[in-house]
Formats: sequence, structure tokens, C-alpha cells
Amino acid sequence: MDLPEALYTAAQVRELDRLAIEACKIPGATLMQRAGEAAFDLLRARWPRARKIVVLCGPGNNGGDGFVIAHLARAAGLTVTALELSAPENMKGEAVAARKKAKSTGVVIRNFQVDLLESQDIIVDALLGTGLEREVDGEWCAAIEAINHRRVPVLAVDIPSGLNADTGRVMGVAVRASATMTFIGLKAGLFTGAGRELAGEIFFNDLKVPPDIYAKVPVMVKRLTEASLHGLMPKRRRDMHKGDAGHVLVIGGDRGMPGAARLAGESAYRAGAGLVILATHPEHAAHIGAACPELIVHGVATPEELRPLLARADVIAMGPGLGQGEWGNALFGAALDTKLPMVVDADALNILAADPLMHTDWILTPHPGEAARLLGLSIEEIQADRFAAVHELVASFGGVCVLKGAGTLIASLYDGVVSVCDRGNPGMASGGMGDVLTGAIAGLRAQGLISSMAARLGVWAHAAAGDDAAANGESGMMARDLLPHLLHRLNRLVGHANP
Repeated sequence: MDLPEALYTAAQVRELDRLAIEACKIPGATLMQRAGEAAFDLLRARWPRARKIVVLCGPGNNGGDGFVIAHLARAAGLTVTALELSAPENMKGEAVAARKKAKSTGVVIRNFQVDLLESQDIIVDALLGTGLEREVDGEWCAAIEAINHRRVPVLAVDIPSGLNADTGRVMGVAVRASATMTFIGLKAGLFTGAGRELAGEIFFNDLKVPPDIYAKVPVMVKRLTEASLHGLMPKRRRDMHKGDAGHVLVIGGDRGMPGAARLAGESAYRAGAGLVILATHPEHAAHIGAACPELIVHGVATPEELRPLLARADVIAMGPGLGQGEWGNALFGAALDTKLPMVVDADALNILAADPLMHTDWILTPHPGEAARLLGLSIEEIQADRFAAVHELVASFGGVCVLKGAGTLIASLYDGVVSVCDRGNPGMASGGMGDVLTGAIAGLRAQGLISSMAARLGVWAHAAAGDDAAANGESGMMARDLLPHLLHRLNRLVGHANP
């Protein structure tokens, strides 16, 4: 089953839950039973040979879901133990009845002890749900660390315990799950930051909440999907020429750094740009031109030499290998004097951090370190709430921002919905990947896509191409491995011809 596009905060999911109970008259106990059944069905399908199961249950509804799972496991003839970290009298709501039913049907319920995790086939994490608001400590921290030290699969119920449902931040310590079954609405924190690593494979069940309920809660965050992007890539007319597909000017490649600019230029071509001009340091021009004859390469020493190239361009890709010296600063300043749309990356972002300004039509593509410099924060502060960071970047600098990393975020000054890309893989953690992304976005922008759409399409296609390139393994991937896959992914998204 494909996951939905809409992502929600914990408060929004609680509101959906409330509406389902009050407006649709679905009893809370029924929702809990459905949640437990969905999680148990996944457990059986994913690990059919498992016979010994331990379920860690907290005092809230998450723990109630766990007791339903324990009851179902017992009824299926499995050996199951439910472990509690909180006194039974601390339980509330429907969880009380779920515990009582599990106990009455023979489920062994014991206080948590580390040694009770031994010799189990699967651990079910139903400790802490989406309402977690403080750092995990004490016996809860010890229990989560004990779970993570066991070499057995872990199924997280709704969310891995200790993971912030809104931001993807680890609240001190968090469960590392093999799979997560989440309910009613996808939690945004599962798809960015630490959530990408800790959630494992994500599964979803809406618990039969009626579709009209979802219309009552506004969606402010959405996953990028192939279906949502289909048709954005313009179809080429039979009579078009290279000027119709746009001209990209890549500015970068200071002494010793020609590769970054070349990668961005080649990527712009693979994204469909009609013509790519590369303005680089004079000592690299001949070499790059010989290595990639499709690029029109100019050795540029001064802003004056750059200006004729700016006059020909439709969009600028600024920053790959630019450096932060006098040469890079001077060329960045000349580019800013134009009204051209820009994709700003790498050293251009560091230059911008030193002298901040607003621009209405640029796409900033910082990784967390560059974002930290732009906002005067630490990397840890950026990663603690990536959604807040991308909003602040847009508010401070204008245009569109692509906050790269696990679960890349895209926000626009003119669009209230943040997009999340949950494609991509660790093999993409190598030099030059950002340069390929910069070129791809610039190539799309040159073809007439508005900046927010060019950013979303470029990010998704780049990440999907990375997944394609990793088909034979993630270790050893190089940035240029993405280029043929990028072309393929974008051509799958071609829509109707422009009028």
C-alpha cells in the first residue's frame, strides 16, 4: 500500500482522532482495537516465523495498542509477554480496558526487566507515543537502550519511542525500529532528521477514519511523490530549438575545484536545459571544455568578463567550487546585480552568510552546516527542528529554500506547504552530489518551471536517481553515477506539450 502524501503534527493527529470519535461516533476502544490488529497483522506478515514476542507497554494509548497486540498474539498461539514500566494505576482511558482484556486471556504481564528481553524473536515498542514533550530519562531511557542493544527485529507502534513526532528529533534516546506501523495520519517527524533512520520501513493504516474527516484539518506538510509530480516536466514540441529549453549559466570552479562546476553543468543538461554555459577560472576552461564538449566554457577572471555571459542566461547556478576568495566574491556580486533567477549553493551560500540579503527569485540549497551559518545557529539547533529552520531561512532570505539532508525539506516564501522528500540513500553521502542537484534544479528552472516547482521536481528526481544508482549497493557511489538515472526519472514525468 502506498503511503499518503499528507503529513501531520502530533496535535493534528489528535484532532483527527477526536473528530473520528466525536463527529463519526467511532468509539476510542474501536480505534485502539483496529490499531492493534493492524500492527499485529504487519508483525505476522513481516516475521511469519516469529514465535516468542515481548511487548513493552507504556501507560497511555500507545501502551493500550500494545496490550491489544499482546492479546492477539496470545490468541494466535504465540508465546507473548507484556512488560510495563509504569504502575497499572497510571494507565488511563481505553488502555485500562485493553490491559484488563489481555490479562484475562492469559497474557503474562510483568514489570520491565532487561533480562526479559532475552531469547525473544521480536520486540514490540509500545512505550511512548506521539505526545512525548520532554527528554527521555530514568528507567524509560534504560529500557530504550536495552531494546537497541538486542539483535532482534523491533516493531514500533505509531512511532519509535523517544522520537519527536513533529520534528524527527531524538528526545535524549529513541528506539531504533525495523518497521513502524503508524495510524490515522502520517507523522512528519518520521520522514526527516533522525526519523528516516529510526523508523525503519514505514507502514500506515487509517483505522477506517472517514475521508471527510481529513478535510477538516489543514495539511501544511506533504511528501513528494512521483504521482504528485507527474506532468511537471514539459513535453518537447517537434519544432522546438535549444533556446526554447532555456540557457543556464553555471558560475564556479575556482583554482583546484573544476569538477564541481562541471558536474552542475552536465546535470543541467540531463535535466533538459537547452544550453549550458560555464563561467569558471581561466586555468580550468580548456580542460573542462575538452572533457565535456557539450558545455560552452569561458575562462572568466573579472566581473566585467562575466557580464556578457549574464546577458545571455535565463537562470544562474551559483556556487559549485566557487570558493570564498576575492574571485568568488566578485562574481557573486556581479550575478546579484542582475534580475535573473538563481540557484545558490555551496560557497555562494557561505558568502551570503557573511553578508545576508533578501532576493525574491532564488533557490537556496544549504546542507545543515550551511544553514547553520546562514542563521547564526549550530548544526544541532538546525537538526533539532528542521521545519522551523527551513521556514526561518525563507523568512530571512526570501525565495525558495531546499534544506538538504535525510528527509530534504523544500519551503517557499509564496507557498505555505512544506514538501518533504523521503527518497535517497546513504550512498549519496559523497562529494559532488549537491552539485548535481544544483544543476538539475537550474536546468528545470530554465525550462520555465516556477522556482518552487523546479526545486521540488529537482529534489525528488535527484533522490530517486540516487536510489536507482544504488541498485548494486550504496558504498562507492559517485555523483556522476546519478546523471543517466536523472534523465530517466525526469522523462517519466513528462506531461503534455506547452501551448
